[in-house]
Formats: sequence, structure tokens, C-alpha cells
Amino acid sequence: MTYDQAIDFLYTQLPMFQRVGAPAYKPGLDTSVALAAAFGNPQESYKTIHVGGTNGKGSTAHTLAAILQRAGYRTGLYTSPHLVDFRERIRVDGEMIPREEVTGFVERYMNLGFDKSPSFFELTMVMAFEYFAKAKVDVAVIEVGLGGRLDSTNIIHPCLSVITNISFDHMQFLGDTLPAIASEKAGIIKPGVPVVIGESDGDVREVFASKAAEVGVSVRYADDEHPYSEAVVVDKGILYRATPYGDITGELSGDCQPKNAATILVAVDELRKAGFRIGDADVKAGFAGVCGITGLMGRWMKLGDAPFTVCDTGHNTGGWQYLSQQLESAPGIKHIVIGFVNDKDVTSILKMLPTDARYYFTRASIARAMDENLLREDAATTGLHGEAYPTVMEAYRAACKAASAADTIFIGGSTFVVADLLAEK
Repeated sequence: MTYDQAIDFLYTQLPMFQRVGAPAYKPGLDTSVALAAAFGNPQESYKTIHVGGTNGKGSTAHTLAAILQRAGYRTGLYTSPHLVDFRERIRVDGEMIPREEVTGFVERYMNLGFDKSPSFFELTMVMAFEYFAKAKVDVAVIEVGLGGRLDSTNIIHPCLSVITNISFDHMQFLGDTLPAIASEKAGIIKPGVPVVIGESDGDVREVFASKAAEVGVSVRYADDEHPYSEAVVVDKGILYRATPYGDITGELSGDCQPKNAATILVAVDELRKAGFRIGDADVKAGFAGVCGITGLMGRWMKLGDAPFTVCDTGHNTGGWQYLSQQLESAPGIKHIVIGFVNDKDVTSILKMLPTDARYYFTRASIARAMDENLLREDAATTGLHGEAYPTVMEAYRAACKAASAADTIFIGGSTFVVADLLAEK
């Protein structure tokens, strides 16, 4: 089997949420438990850190991995979805899983005679677990795929659980109220495992407190601890003053990152309590170089200066709460290249966008993508106007042609819009 054949099998023979959405969602842990057992339960041979939440879990997982790498730990990182290359999902010390490891795993699975039908995510997850064991990692940071309680990653028994925040997303699976969604996310809270919560208040906090009490663990709420005195935007990112590790400059920018930073700083303190040897310099280096250390892309990612060009994978109301504020402070006329998948609350997001911007409505190259003409029609009802383009690159080129050097071009609305852009750049 060649690598291309292995990838074709993964993409076409297994239900893949990234491409088809709801038909690929398969709640429950039975298949994951059986599949991991068939490969010898590799996830039990190293320590793990479980990171869930609605928004910010990717930034949090990557930054924790970067800090652990800088502290000298051989570190696995499992995230989803990927932007350009499938292998982005599975990294050891920032390096993507080799092609031959992907091929070898798929061959072993096909020869296994496994009597269940795993999803794309379940099979990819066990591929990651096995590769981490083979690579002899000390610790692996595991990002939840969707939800928590019934997400396939919830078969691990981590040394730390982190939940970044709760917002409206995937409501058809997780519930249509914040407490209902929080209850699903809280499913990763386990007996004997410390928990760090990023943002929570009111009914959502009560859900977390109740779950923690049920399993007998204490919770640390990062938004109560204020682990820095202030966050100041600087040329190289965001400066966090007077943290327990000294002044820190975070490479990741965007209005959402101070919240993520608080969560990460408290999580690092919990890891130190658990015996991880993490120095102040390791924390500073991880924050300052997370993208280069781990390969993170797509978080308020600057692509050019004149015009100021940036992309972001934020794709729900919680993410756009911050992105809309960020766009307000961007220079010049805003040229917004935007597309969504068809199972998001698009109307609520459109109401958060600036009415004085120029819009380039588009669709990503996946089956779940919303039709660009329907998007343009929906946007018009909220006072947003522009033209429709059948591909992301056509929309992007139109924005580049129309924008002056003093303007802003933003590309986003969906992880897959950003993926299409980066695949061509």
C-alpha cells in the first residue's frame, strides 16, 4: 500500500466528520475501547493531558505541548481537524507522523479483521496513540474532537484535564443550552484527575462544580485566579506581565488569547504539582515560539502587511465574539473573505460582522460547505453586502485586487476556508 492509497482509504472508506458532518458523528466509546485494545492499548504506556472546550482548545493544547517540549519532555500532540496535511493531526516534538507510519498502521488495521466499523476519527486517534507509544513519548497532549463525555478520546486516563470554555457549537449533538453543552464537555472530568477550567460562570460553573463533586476532585477556575497583572499587545504578540513565571510574551495574538493564556498558566502550575519539571524559561519559550515549535497555524495568522492580511479558523459564535472585536481595530477598509459549513448558526455570526466591510462570499472545497450564493442572500438580510465566488482562491484574489495597501483582508468563517487558502499559498 502506498501513502496515497492509505489516505484514500481513510478519506473515502470511513465516515469523516471534517468532510460530511453529522453522518460521521458516532457518539459512544465502545468502538474506541475495542479498537485501542486490538492494538494493545498503547495510550496506557505514557502520560496524557486531555484538553476540551468549545473554543481555544487548539491554542491551549499546542502551547502546553510547546512548553513541555522546551522542558525536555518528548511530547506527542493529537489535534483536529488538519488544515493542509492529514499528518498535522499527529506530531511528536512538533514533527508530523511519517508517511510510512500512516501506511503501516492502515495496513495493520486492514489485516486485523476488526469486527466493528470505526469512524475516521476513531481510527486516526488509535493511530496517534500507537505512534506515540512507538516513538516513546513521555507525555501526549490529546485534544477532544467533539463534546467530551462520548468523544472517542475519552478512553484515556490523563494526569490533567483542561476545559477552556463553553459556547454554542455542535448544538445538534451536545444540546441547545450552555449548561447542556457544559454537561457534555464535563464528561472528561475523572476521579483522581486535577481539572482546570478556563472560563465559566453561573449555570455553567455549577455544572462543572457538580461533576467534580460527583467524582471527588477539586477544580481550579483560571478566570478567578488572574495569573497575570495585565495583557498588552506588542509587536511580537501579547505581553503578559507579572505571571508566576515572570513577564511572558505570547506569540499568538487575537482578543481571545488572554483567556487561553490564563488557562495555560494555571494548567502549568498543576503539571508542576504533579511532578513535571517545568522551568520559568520553558514557559516563556513555549509561549513565545508555539507556532514554530508545534506547527500551529490559523490563529489570527498574519499573511501580509500591505494590505494587512490575516486568517483565522474561528467558526462559531464564541469565536466570533472575539474576532469581531479584533476586526474593528484592524486598519483601513475591511475586505472579508468568508464562508461557512452548513451546520453552523450562520445567522448569529453574520449579525456580529461589521456592516461597513466589503464581503467576498465563498465556499470551501468540502461537501459540508454552505453554498456561496445562499450565504450572500442570508448576509444581505443582516446588512452585509458583496459578491459570491465559487472558490476561496477566487474570492481571495478579488479581495487582493480591490484592497489598497492601507486596508485589511480577512479570510475565515470556517477551518476549511482557511485550509483552502493555505493549501494554495
